[in-house]
Amino acid sequence: MLHNKVVFRPCIDLHEGRVKQIVGGTLGSDSNGMRTHFISEQPSSYYAELYKKDGLRGGHVILLGPGNTVSAMEALRAYPGGLQVGGGITPSNAGSFLDAGASHVIVTSWIFREGSLDLPRLSEMVATVGKNRLVLDLSCRRKGPDYFVVMDRWQTFTDLKVNKETLELLCHFCDEFLVHGVDVEGLCQGIDETLVQRLAEDSPLPSTYAGGAQALGDLKRVTEASGNRVDLTIGSALDIFGGEGVRYEDAVEFNRRVPGSPWIPRP
Repeated sequence: MLHNKVVFRPCIDLHEGRVKQIVGGTLGSDSNGMRTHFISEQPSSYYAELYKKDGLRGGHVILLGPGNTVSAMEALRAYPGGLQVGGGITPSNAGSFLDAGASHVIVTSWIFREGSLDLPRLSEMVATVGKNRLVLDLSCRRKGPDYFVVMDRWQTFTDLKVNKETLELLCHFCDEFLVHGVDVEGLCQGIDETLVQRLAEDSPLPSTYAGGAQALGDLKRVTEASGNRVDLTIGSALDIFGGEGVRYEDAVEFNRRVPGSPWIPRP
């Protein structure tokens, strides 16, 4: 069932076992090329407990490469049922993340083979975790007028376009879509409104957009651009991640004012 209002979704991005905010398009680069906005001194569980305290549900724990499993598990155990997890998820390890407390697993690369969607692999994932516990990550980059899903830490283009046909096909296999606008991810220079509008028009499932949010007003912009059909993740702009554009408390307050949102009042 689609939300009738846009909701702020939190995140915990993990790289080399630590909570970081990285410019998405540089993620696969070497240490000289990768651009990092923020490295936290706090463990992942700190942020999970914060989101739990403030009743924020449906946030994303994203493993950006190897060496992050322990940190991811710590976050999931700190907020059982409140967080989704993605990054290197396969049928062989999905169960361990769900058992640790993830509400959903988020999958991208595993359902592709040689850059093309592999429906038997997708069906295997659904059989393993269930449609209602699977989120498909269709994070994408623009090529001409179209958006194509990217995999392998957003460095490799697939041949799958993010369009109405794709979303209507994939909605039968998952519970939600997560879509990072990789070209603007981590830059804090504004959202990709064209991508937001396309998700709103074409997705038959709840969708969350991430990438480029720089101010609390972006929640209003996504509301208007999507007609209340797409949620928004804010990362690098949040003060809890070293940003200056959005106070975390204000984002929490936004959700409190959203009728029917997945926000849970404090006990």
